[in-house]
Amino acid sequence: MTENTNVLVTGFAQLPKETTLYERYKTITVVLVINVETEIIEDAEFTFSADLTNYYLTTLLRGYDLKNGINPLIDILRSRVLIPSQGAVIQSIRSAWDRYKESKAAIYAYK
Repeated sequence: MTENTNVLVTGFAQLPKETTLYERYKTITVVLVINVETEIIEDAEFTFSADLTNYYLTTLLRGYDLKNGINPLIDILRSRVLIPSQGAVIQSIRSAWDRYKESKAAIYAYK
């Protein structure tokens, strides 16, 4: 990862109420490192307290090509992440995607 070709993007979502995670954190955050030249997610991290959950989600995101759009990635998450906070995971990624797309012009202008 080099700072000249990567950006750090975050997304947030509220966790489902009446879950342990909600009682503890209220929201989930995803942090993505995106290569702006290739549009590939080079790394990812979530604010889950369980390392295995964070690791699994990260492996699903790492290497994903954002030129394919967000919907194929959402489909993967819907079929392979069967947890009560699935919707929050998806929403946090959508939030990061939206932030990345909105900022893309500024990112390229800065380069």
